[in-house]
Amino acid sequence: MYGALWRVLPGPVWVRVLLMIALFLVILTVLVLFVFPWLNTFVNVNYVTVGT
Repeated sequence: MYGALWRVLPGPVWVRVLLMIALFLVILTVLVLFVFPWLNTFVNVNYVTVGT
């Protein structure tokens, strides 16, 4: 998959590296701001299985 993405990106190697870094940061930002909070609504993190 990464090879196909690398071949699709335009420009010389240094431009491709910058585009890959920017793409990674955009995907990470979307995950942190939207996907992970949405998934958190389905996970009960206060449920403890170990007794005190």
